[in-house]
Amino acid sequence: MNSDKNQSMKSTLGRRQFFALAGASVVTAVATPKAFAQAASSKSLVHQPSAQTGNGEWTYNLAAGWGDLPAGKAFGGTHGAIATDKAGNVYVSTQSETGILVYGPDGQLLKTIATQYPEVHSMVYVAEGDGEYLYTTVQKGTPQENWLFVKMKTDGTVVQKITAPPEAGFKQPNEWRITSAVPGPDGSILIANGYGDSRIFRFDKAGNYRASYSGKGKTEGLLDCSHGLAVDTRYDQPLLLICDRENRRLCHFDFDGKYVATVTQHLRRPCQISFHGDFAVISELEGRVTILDRDNTPVAFLGDNPHKAEWANYTLKPGDIAAATFSAAHGCHIDKDANIYVSDWNQTGRITKLVRKS
Repeated sequence: MNSDKNQSMKSTLGRRQFFALAGASVVTAVATPKAFAQAASSKSLVHQPSAQTGNGEWTYNLAAGWGDLPAGKAFGGTHGAIATDKAGNVYVSTQSETGILVYGPDGQLLKTIATQYPEVHSMVYVAEGDGEYLYTTVQKGTPQENWLFVKMKTDGTVVQKITAPPEAGFKQPNEWRITSAVPGPDGSILIANGYGDSRIFRFDKAGNYRASYSGKGKTEGLLDCSHGLAVDTRYDQPLLLICDRENRRLCHFDFDGKYVATVTQHLRRPCQISFHGDFAVISELEGRVTILDRDNTPVAFLGDNPHKAEWANYTLKPGDIAAATFSAAHGCHIDKDANIYVSDWNQTGRITKLVRKS
């Protein structure tokens, strides 16, 4: 990052902190008091078409019934991610034998892919010269393979895998518990060991280990659950934006592993990031989605849940959560038309599509 941009980010940090603190208790979502209904575990939610959330130009209506599953299919938990491809198809990862669900833009289920990997935690769509790919991290895979990076075509064909690099000091299988992966501007692959030691690992395009940086801690430059990664191209120099979840902040690093700045604090355990122009959408495990502007100042809150007992509560059933309100926003994605998709972390799964109010 150039020095002018770095100084600007630091000068606005105090204002962001004040804004975030002041707005943390404000409920901005306009949700109907009537809860979702769920007829049976094999059916998805009955959405209420009148539900609305957000504020100003970031006001959204709930898309009624979007993503309903056919009879006999269940999400089995949505501790995962969401992405869209060139055609506008929507990919949703689950915690079940359904693997990754592929929907048409209208919300009709087209197919399932990667069923051999029932717990895909993160998923980033990338268009490369030779095709379209998903960069994913897998928690539960085949009986022989768990906790691995998988690059696959959008039809689910696996083209690359990366497992724990022994040269990085790993000795036990449970030390490598990765949560996110993205391709760097130079073709390298960045992987976050968020559920492990919080280090960020860099591999070359072929999957050869090159370096690791940061680690677990509370001070600037360290991370406590490096949960989500994104390549931030909003500035002169591309940067790695990291959801430092348990420190409740977002951090910028450069692609040589140097800590640049903490850009937003006092979030509700940020999980994943998706960009729309100069704006960033952040899913927060404690019942909210936040929109940040180019200065990383919050400009809108979506689905803000006033019931703290529901925040990050895996035991909740989707039918107990109010419409257009989130209990544990884990996966998030904003598409080219500024529609926002959110997957809530709970025992049976919940997918929400929000349509920007015109």
